[in-house]
Amino acid sequence: MSTTHTFRVEGMHCASCGLLIDDTLEDLPGVTRAQTSMKQGRSTVELTADKSTPADVIAAIGDLGYTAHPET
Repeated sequence: MSTTHTFRVEGMHCASCGLLIDDTLEDLPGVTRAQTSMKQGRSTVELTADKSTPADVIAAIGDLGYTAHPET
């Protein structure tokens, strides 16, 4: 079963930043979809909890040089 999580992402400067994040997140095990918007400053991710966690998503975004926080 997959769940949808939304993250605030800081540090994006152009649409290519969002595409880079999407490509990276979609390579994570269990991520079925990632959609990142530089304009909105957020990333919406569908993931299978038994393969990846929100912490894994935050870490992957951080490895790219951006800062992500769960949106509340």
